[in-house]
Amino acid sequence: MTDQVIRQFPLTTPDGVVVAEFPDVAFPAGQTATPIAGDSPKVFPIGVMLLMMLIYTLNFFDRQILTILVEPIKADLHLSDSQIGAISGLAFALLYTAAGLPLARLADKTNRVHMISGALVVWSVFTIACGFTRGFGQMLLTRVGVGVGEAGCTPAAHSLITDYVPRNRRALALAMYQMGVPLGSLTGLVVGGILASTLGWRWAFFIAGAPGLVLAVIVPFAMKEPRRIASVAADAVAIPLREGLATLWRKRSFAYICVASGFSAFAFYGLSAFSGSLYIRTHPEQLGTLARSAGMAPTAMLGIMLGLMVGICGGLGTFLGGFLSDRVAKASIANYVLFCAVAITAAAPLFALVALAPDMRVSLGLFGAALFCQTMSYGPVYAAIQTVAEPRMRGMAVAIQILFVNLIGLALGPLFVGVMSDLFTGWFGAISGLRYAIALVGAPMLLSGVMFIHATRLVHREDAAAAI
Repeated sequence: MTDQVIRQFPLTTPDGVVVAEFPDVAFPAGQTATPIAGDSPKVFPIGVMLLMMLIYTLNFFDRQILTILVEPIKADLHLSDSQIGAISGLAFALLYTAAGLPLARLADKTNRVHMISGALVVWSVFTIACGFTRGFGQMLLTRVGVGVGEAGCTPAAHSLITDYVPRNRRALALAMYQMGVPLGSLTGLVVGGILASTLGWRWAFFIAGAPGLVLAVIVPFAMKEPRRIASVAADAVAIPLREGLATLWRKRSFAYICVASGFSAFAFYGLSAFSGSLYIRTHPEQLGTLARSAGMAPTAMLGIMLGLMVGICGGLGTFLGGFLSDRVAKASIANYVLFCAVAITAAAPLFALVALAPDMRVSLGLFGAALFCQTMSYGPVYAAIQTVAEPRMRGMAVAIQILFVNLIGLALGPLFVGVMSDLFTGWFGAISGLRYAIALVGAPMLLSGVMFIHATRLVHREDAAAAI
């Protein structure tokens, strides 16, 4: 057996400064090396980024299709708003959160392309299984399964993207990936609404899960793992979990960014889980009139309207946030965080007003504006995290941030709205109860903006301390 020769790229800092150069190094056949600080790519891989965006689109398609199916599922399975809240958020988040850190550790040490392909298979199979459920318990378990599958995607994807793109295009690249949120939500709402009104909610889940199984076969052939994995250098690269957590958590700015992200997600998931129910219950006359004029069922019409709102406004906000924040962050990484603070603070009152608007058209306009502002934070927040973290801890860093997003946002946001809706319904009636419950999500989003502002100050202090 002959040795294979691996050409190492120069070892660089995240800013592209060469700190060491390596000649060709020979390793025994079957073994490769992993550069500890990562390579510094110069070309933006548009093809890979489009594929990654498609993967995350399917991720959110399978996750968010439940939103437009809430009312028929609730009627068929005889569920309360509290149970819907648990299914929409808590069930999904339980094992998504529990599996996040172990899977992120795996992403930092293994082939991330294969990991993403496997995650696609798992969440797609469990999405299909949702269509076979006959009660609350079964639906709860299948949504837990969807969460487990999707937990393996984002930490590996963020780490992979960071290795693929140059430092000065990082927020744009991560924003392209995050475009899967509005595009997947658009697809889920539109397709889910049409399928629910034609074939029924069970077929909506069957059809939603199928594309992921096809894409899972394509991914290993279409993408390559850029990292030189490991048998020789794995022991040097791997960081004990406790040490990695302690290293990241010592950065107070990182802690504040994680918690702030959680409170922002609390509002987003709380509103999105009940957005379909909000318009069906509070604006049935306007919705019915509009649907009849278009010759469509109300559910299909609502799915198209919400889908276009989420897709256009959320997609535009996500792209512009990544594009603009890369420019303002040239002076300092702290400007990534400041950009988030401005976007989230502007979104807070809009989220509250969506539910309180007396006219459906006004409410939809506010909904679009709220999504535009909130999604502008996606690219810069992940860019800040990936830039601060060492290359060998990038998967762990994003997993910790996602843990807070899921524990505070996904697990508690829909559950909070559902519980408060049931509570307020006894006081104000079913229509006003849901509206007031949704309006409350503006408060944690405002708190998120305040925490991002404080995190900006902390990043400046930490940079100044590091320069001494």
